This record gives sequence, structure tokens and C-alpha cells, in this order.
Amino acid sequence: MDLALNQRHLSQITTQITTQIADIQAISTPKYDRENTDIGIVHLGPGAFHRAHQAVYTENAMNLSGGNWGICGVSLRSATARDVLAEQDNLYTLAILDKNISYQIIGAIKEILVASEQSDEVITRMSLASTKLVTLTITEKGYCLAADGSLDLSHEDIKHDLENPTAPISAIGFIVESLKQRKLNGVKAFNVLSCDNVSGNGDKLRRAVLDYAKQFDASLRAWIDTHVAFPNAMVDSITPKTESYTIESVSKAIGLQDNWPIQREEFTQWVIDSNWQGDRPDWENVGVIFTNDVEGFEKAKLRLLNCLHSTLAYAGSLAGFETVFDVTSDKGFYQFITKLATEEIIGSFTAPKELDVTAYSHDIIQRFLNPNIRHLLAQIAFDGSQKIQMRVLPTIEDNLTLGRSTKLLSLSLACWFEFICQALKSGKEIVDPMANDFANMPALLSNDVREVIEAFLSIESIFGQTFKNNKQLKAQLVDSLTTLRIGDIKNISKIVDQLSA
Repeated sequence: MDLALNQRHLSQITTQITTQIADIQAISTPKYDRENTDIGIVHLGPGAFHRAHQAVYTENAMNLSGGNWGICGVSLRSATARDVLAEQDNLYTLAILDKNISYQIIGAIKEILVASEQSDEVITRMSLASTKLVTLTITEKGYCLAADGSLDLSHEDIKHDLENPTAPISAIGFIVESLKQRKLNGVKAFNVLSCDNVSGNGDKLRRAVLDYAKQFDASLRAWIDTHVAFPNAMVDSITPKTESYTIESVSKAIGLQDNWPIQREEFTQWVIDSNWQGDRPDWENVGVIFTNDVEGFEKAKLRLLNCLHSTLAYAGSLAGFETVFDVTSDKGFYQFITKLATEEIIGSFTAPKELDVTAYSHDIIQRFLNPNIRHLLAQIAFDGSQKIQMRVLPTIEDNLTLGRSTKLLSLSLACWFEFICQALKSGKEIVDPMANDFANMPALLSNDVREVIEAFLSIESIFGQTFKNNKQLKAQLVDSLTTLRIGDIKNISKIVDQLSA
């Protein structure tokens, strides 16, 4: 492409819309006065998901009703986002790849700072009265929590920040230092909204912030506790990472060179606690759900979308499939996850009143059948020791308590066991924080499935005592792992039938 995507060349896109051939979808551009829109949000962690999700909701809200809700993205360490997007005036393309393909130029991000290089500028931006809201996508690791949910004061980043509070490196340090500056200068506090895919994200973040503030000043902690809201939130939209082919296809579609577009499915969801006050964009009019039952939506997502995703990742990988679309397109695997959702997941929790859980379950499986989203099973399989604790184990535990079936859930868990065992036997890299622990467990190389299961269930940090001592679950895991090893997982329907008998 001869012309780069930037503010000056946006008019080229408008011209192109009228000249494109009929089968190319229209390309939308910002409808508000971007140049004169002030920054009202600081977002920590402006990665792909933020740019495909929260920034888009904010863009749509400003397109609808304006407002000074420009975003300052703060990358805690990497300068890549700043350096690439700066050349495009922080504009980028959202490609929605579904049955209908469309493109939207997003202008909500006005500025990107790199905290490791520009800590003073970050604190200044966060301390300004014009900054009304701080949002985050930093993953749960960025909260620096100990096992009991408190702030881990031995965490290297936290130790650094406690010794250098005016030059922090952690998100927690930046939030507290900027709130301290606002308190000292008589500036109203901002609210803090976590957008991480973490259960009770607002509650966890609040505790970390208050624990940190307490180390300096009890009055600062009390001021934050009184004046700052940390609403829980749930987010959802499948957002594969940008590949070279994404850059090429998007640039061709918009007629300008975009070096960092993002791709996403059409479905998107953002659910936020309604129990907080303060300035915010007009999100409720562009699809954000404000509710008193974020936990219910969270459970629905974790148990349906995420549990099914992980099940497909491990079972599908064992069967030789590469993407979510590939494995879900297989009739047997489609029937397996449909039966798992219908018979063992739905009914394991109370759905929020705003959600038709049967329709939601059906829609999720249909999302997996999107041929335009190349979502790699290997990517979903990462960090399984952490993911199954949120996605699979709570449903098993609740079903055991309720006297409901856990046969298919046991198969799902056994697929993760076998995925790890096969990787160890073949010398394949395991992307998991417990990879070294697995490598130091000789029992996982055993041909005795009982020995393998006992070894996995002995990992207390994952399974605690509940699963280790449950004879019913152990028997089902033995059946599942045995059937996986003697059968052909490509014929998953036969395995499901055997275990369901």
C-alpha cells in the first residue's frame, strides 16, 4: 500500500466505500470530532483484547453521543504498541470476521505511554481531573496476589514499588500513587474497572489496591475505600492474535496500510456491576449490560464458553485437530460438547434473570463454527493447570454436591491429563506455569491409569482435598482415561457412548 492509515488519510477510506465492488463490506470511520476529544480514560494493558473490546464500546459510545472519553493506553513494559500505533496517529482497524465481514476504524485511543520509560507522564495523566476512569487488562498475574487473595508483599514488583512509590512498575503501584496525588491536590478520585477474564476481578483488584495503600498511609487507604469504586465485570469476545495475513488482508480491504489491525468475531459481551456511581461513557446504549448479577453471567461464560473451549482444546489436540472451527465441524465432537453443555453444565448453576441460558449455550457452539476465525487449540490449551480450576473443576464439584452426572466432565478432565502425559512422553513443550512440576512427576509417564490419576489429584494447589478423596470421581476418571488410551479419540462419539452407558 502506498498510503498509510493515519488521521490525514481517513478521507481516502470514505472515498473508497463508494468505489468498492459490491461484495466488499462498508468501512466505518469515527463520527465524532476526534481532534477535540479529550482523554477521560487511562487503560493499563492496551493489548489486542482491549483494542477489540473496551476501546470499541467506547468508540461506539462516542459515535453515538460524543463525550471526552478518549483513551490513554499504558503499556507497563513493552513499547511495541506505542511505536507501531504512533505512526498511524493511534488509529487501527477492527476486522469483524463472521458470516458478515465488516471493518471499523477505531479512533478512541488518543495516546499510548510506556510505563517502564514514562512513569512520570503516566502518573501525571492518571492524576489529571479530566481522567475519570482507569480500566485494566493486565491478567490476574498483574494483580500480584498471594494465595489467600491478599497483596503479595514479597512479589518483586510490589517490593520495588514499596521502595520507589513515585516510580512504580506495577499496575497497583501506579493506581495508588496517582490516587495519592489526587487526594493531596483535592482532585476527585477516579473509579477503577477491571476488564480481565478473572472471577470477581473488581473485588480482587480492590483488595490489592487497599493492601498496598495501607503500607504507606491508613488515611489514604480509608480515602480510597470511601471514594473509589471497583466494579466487577465480565468480558467476552473471541479475539485471535494478529498475524501477517491479518495485516495484509485488512490493509487491502481498507485501501490503506494498517500495520496493527485486530480481528474479532461479531459476538461481544460486556457485563458490569451496576452498584457504582461516577462518570462513564454512554456504554449502556451501545450494548453493555449493567446488572446486579455479574457473578451469574461470569459462571455462564466460564462453564459454557470456557469449559467447552478447554474441552475442545485438549480432546481436539489429541485427535489431531488444529483450530476450534476444525474440531467443532466434526460431527462427533459437536455432539460431545452439545451433550456436555446440555446434560452436565446447564443446571449446575443459577443463571441470571437477564440470560436465556439454553439459547446462550446454543449460540456459543455456533460461534465455534465461524470459519473466518482461526482460533488455535494450542493457544487455548496454554496454562491448563490454572484454567481448569476456573473452567472445569467448579462444575464438577457443584454437580457432585447436587447429585448430578459428572461422566462427561470427567472425560473432559481426563483429556487434559492425557494431553499433559503425551507431551511429557514425546518431549513436547508444555506451556504451563506447572510445566516443571509435571516433568518431575515420574508417575505421569506410567501406563497404569490409576497411578496417573492419583498423581494428578495429589497436586493440592489444583485439586485440594475434595477431588483426591472422591471415590466416584476417581472411578469415572479411571474409566475415561482408560477408554481414551485403548480407543480412538477421533471417534469421540463411541467413547462418549461407552462412558455414558
